[in-house]
Amino acid sequence: MERYDIAIIGTGPAGLEAAITATVRNKKIVLFGSKLLSNKMQVVDHPIKNYLGLPEITGKEMAAAFQKQLDILGIEVTEKKVTVVYAMGDYYSMQLSDGEYAEAETVILATGVVAGKPYPGEEAYLGRGVSYCATCDAPLYRQKTVAVIGGGADEEAEADFLGEVCEKVYYLPLYKDEPHFTHDNIVVVREKPVEIKGAMKVNELVTDQNSYTVDGVFILRAAQFPGQLVPGLEAEGNAVKVDLQMRTNLPGLFAAGDIAGQPYQYIKAAGQGNVAALSAVSYIDEKKRAR
Repeated sequence: MERYDIAIIGTGPAGLEAAITATVRNKKIVLFGSKLLSNKMQVVDHPIKNYLGLPEITGKEMAAAFQKQLDILGIEVTEKKVTVVYAMGDYYSMQLSDGEYAEAETVILATGVVAGKPYPGEEAYLGRGVSYCATCDAPLYRQKTVAVIGGGADEEAEADFLGEVCEKVYYLPLYKDEPHFTHDNIVVVREKPVEIKGAMKVNELVTDQNSYTVDGVFILRAAQFPGQLVPGLEAEGNAVKVDLQMRTNLPGLFAAGDIAGQPYQYIKAAGQGNVAALSAVSYIDEKKRAR
């Protein structure tokens, strides 16, 4: 398996700046995210007043400028969602949404901030009926009943895959658009998830209107809460704890941008992405000198 020097998760200003800086420093990188870059930028039509050197630029124009720089440097975006990052000692292993794995010497988290908080029971039953990756864990639920909490329309493909494997799928969309599936055993439930219950394993999903007997619950978000994405990562609320060099409590793991806490500003995110990349480069170089 190919091992990268630096894996960067997120295609907002922090992740893009980290990718640019690491590439300029001749490191082999992989950039996980969306080819549309950050949705947070794509929906901003008004001028961003405080980005140095780019006065009166809109979010969409900023995204286009960032994409041009990626193209010049030959940086490509890998559109696979990273569901879990495992610290393996001297490297990191990342489980991807297609069931594959990727490895890197260092990782930079730039996934943005995740709104809200975990559902009651979510953390307690993680690995015991709660999953964040349908394509990874679907075989465990063959001919069983599961619930899927879909954070956006992009998650419908994973739910559709579960429809091939499971006897029944309850799909709870957290968005207004009408979901579309190819399997008639997927039931759309317009109710708000409230709690996940069970004994040794998950056996119930409670909503604001009903409760459903299920064998598993798949929670498909655009991004996971920091502590769930990286086991052992120290966080405060929805933010990762970092020092001034963007180092986390795990050696070789860095965080930048909104995931590192307020203020939520493009210019701050880009600066932290630069620092995180330089810290990752320094970490790798120091390891090489110690060998």
